[in-house]
Amino acid sequence: MIRYLFVLLIFISACAPDSKPPIEWGESPWPEIRKERINTLLPQAMEAAGVDLWIVICRENNNDPIADHIGGENAGGTAAFLFYRDSEGFHSKVFSPSGESTALDELDIHDEVIPVERGKSAVSMAVEFIKERDFKAIAINSSTGSAQADGLSYTQRMNLENQLGSTLSKRLVSSDELIYEWLSVKLPAEVDILRKAAELTAAWELEAYEMIEPGVTTDADVAAFLDAKMEEYGVGEAWNPTQNPNVNSGPDRGHSHATDKVIMGGDVIQTDFGIKLYGRWVSDIQRFAYVLKEGETEAPEDIQFYWESAKAGNRAAFNAMKPGVKGVEVDAAQRALMKANNSEYVPWSTGHPVGYVAHDVGPNLGGSQSPSVRPAAQKLLKEGMVFAFDGFHAWTLESGGTKTISVEEMVVITENGTEYLIAPQEELVLVACFNF
Repeated sequence: MIRYLFVLLIFISACAPDSKPPIEWGESPWPEIRKERINTLLPQAMEAAGVDLWIVICRENNNDPIADHIGGENAGGTAAFLFYRDSEGFHSKVFSPSGESTALDELDIHDEVIPVERGKSAVSMAVEFIKERDFKAIAINSSTGSAQADGLSYTQRMNLENQLGSTLSKRLVSSDELIYEWLSVKLPAEVDILRKAAELTAAWELEAYEMIEPGVTTDADVAAFLDAKMEEYGVGEAWNPTQNPNVNSGPDRGHSHATDKVIMGGDVIQTDFGIKLYGRWVSDIQRFAYVLKEGETEAPEDIQFYWESAKAGNRAAFNAMKPGVKGVEVDAAQRALMKANNSEYVPWSTGHPVGYVAHDVGPNLGGSQSPSVRPAAQKLLKEGMVFAFDGFHAWTLESGGTKTISVEEMVVITENGTEYLIAPQEELVLVACFNF
């Protein structure tokens, strides 16, 4: 009789979540978090961007990408959201169609919600206020570099400029920098939610490795196990479900979908996976496993070296991350370890911001080996920013192609340095099949 024994050698964080799904997640904390973000982080972002007024125009069916960050997600008729600074401080004022203004006012996130009678224009009323106050630097959501800051359509902009007139129109600036400063920093309460998402993600990846039967289980089977976990716990996808989770036991495929490749002894398995909590905050964590061949009790020397090399790169990046450091400098620290350990070239950045989406607004951790450095890689890390980042080691497979171990963890930038959201993976997971 043949029996299969699967051995999983792992270091599990003491803070690993309960294996039983919660009965319910409860009410989303977003309304209160959004209010705090507007009242505390937005004024700081406006000051950092040198903006006196920010106008966001919201509407039904083709809304601004930033709408739900300011309370405009339920806009039907056109509404104008104004955020401004003056000698008395920070203020918010909304000109909203009368049929929607009552509910908007009850959200209690704006200083003033002014109903706009049917037949009148919210934008025209906003323009009158702007002219009256004579604001100098006026930010609008028009950007060539950021999708989040590019919500104003061409016709909306032409209408706004026509009503402002030539003098005030010359004061219009892109909200690119403002939105960057605002969205790139997360509140402590948001970091706590991201930490929970990271815990669940990593724990489920490790559970998925326990169910593998070498020679039978496919990459797609492992992905299906994780899909079932998301369904069981009632959480969402961190990115497009066609590529989440990405399970790959073969050569590198980049961002891809899990295939029907059968997992065999000698394979290194990569699982890149993320979940979304409360329909808003997402994780991005990778965990790696090695499938022992018959007679093996540990990973062979070369695989173990690749793992240790990638892990060392991750720790080098971690040690380089602190307030005031440029993203490109973090990448350089990790690349130095890759070079020292003779890793093959890896085209991907060392890391990226993560929060509302998997590739969020904030500094890019890359560019140190590129001919030109992306502007986002020249940005400074700040307290409250959250990143997913890798340590890389790539090698050529005998069967052709390359294989990359990318030790991906999540961290938050603190006042003096960096903090892992959850305990990082220290050892390769070992999956074994023994015959009795």
